[in-house]
Amino acid sequence: MEYNINKGIGKSVEFKGLKAQYLFIFAGGLLSVFVLFVILYMIGIDQWICIGFGVIAASVLVWLTFSLNAKYGENGLMKLMAKRQHPRYLINRKIPYRLFRKKKKAL
Repeated sequence: MEYNINKGIGKSVEFKGLKAQYLFIFAGGLLSVFVLFVILYMIGIDQWICIGFGVIAASVLVWLTFSLNAKYGENGLMKLMAKRQHPRYLINRKIPYRLFRKKKKAL
């Protein structure tokens, strides 16, 4: 018996160079641009204005998503967001003398 081994196990999802969370940002962004296009068209805004908005917004979304993917890589965006949640420094309100004095041992 011969079994084919799937070499893609453990790898992140990739489509046209977009990896991991960028793929979901891309898909969600295109879906939201489409929903905005439909809403604008149903409100009664001119058809060509809606098409122009859709094309420009989708182009900016594609450019921004691919540039983020190239700049931060697969896990870089999550690392950047995690870094923003950590404090820059810790405040120590103890008197400096208390930091350097020896502690007495309890008997």
